[in-house]
Amino acid sequence: MGKLRLIFVKEGRAVYISHLDLLRTFQRVFLRQGLVLRHSQGFHPHPMISFALPLPVGQASDCEILDFEVTEEREGAGLTEALNGFMPEGIRAVDCYVPVHPVRDLAAIHCKVDFIYDNGFSDNIAEKIQNLLLGDSLVIQKRTKRKAMADVDIRPLLYSLQILEESTTLHLDAVVSAQNPGMNPALLAVAVGTHLPELAPDFIRVRRVGLLDTEGRPFR
Repeated sequence: MGKLRLIFVKEGRAVYISHLDLLRTFQRVFLRQGLVLRHSQGFHPHPMISFALPLPVGQASDCEILDFEVTEEREGAGLTEALNGFMPEGIRAVDCYVPVHPVRDLAAIHCKVDFIYDNGFSDNIAEKIQNLLLGDSLVIQKRTKRKAMADVDIRPLLYSLQILEESTTLHLDAVVSAQNPGMNPALLAVAVGTHLPELAPDFIRVRRVGLLDTEGRPFR
């Protein structure tokens, strides 16, 4: 049996595919390609397939991770091209290899967050938002696992931030915590709406562009 890690892009209309539907999509793709997945034991066996850090619906990514196990030892070379022949629009495999690190070593997400303003924005908006987001604390209301709302300081989960102004869009380049706890980059817009409501964007776009290990290197 062999363990493999697939890196794939999720964009376009595919960003609206839910986590469970994405799981079913890959199960069908593997079946059509002829890959035989290893299954768990017991009364209700299921294929050994898992996503690292499932992507929130509506967000795009260049670096989604899917770990899976096949019934025979094999390398990932050539598998991306074969799988792409069966992928739906908006999902594309870009690499496949034997995992180097366990998912628990995945420490940070490099992401791009666009704040879009329909009617443009005022002078010094980037400076004001950057000062807010990189301040000593950044408390927002966030729903807990028990479904209750609570005050949470997300500032320790924001590792770096740069902001570029362009036309009616602010381009935020950020590195945030991946897990334990992780941070949804969309919360940056929530923070602005909470503390600087007059500067809240009309719409946001979020895209993951890289994953980093505990040493700040590309996660493999």
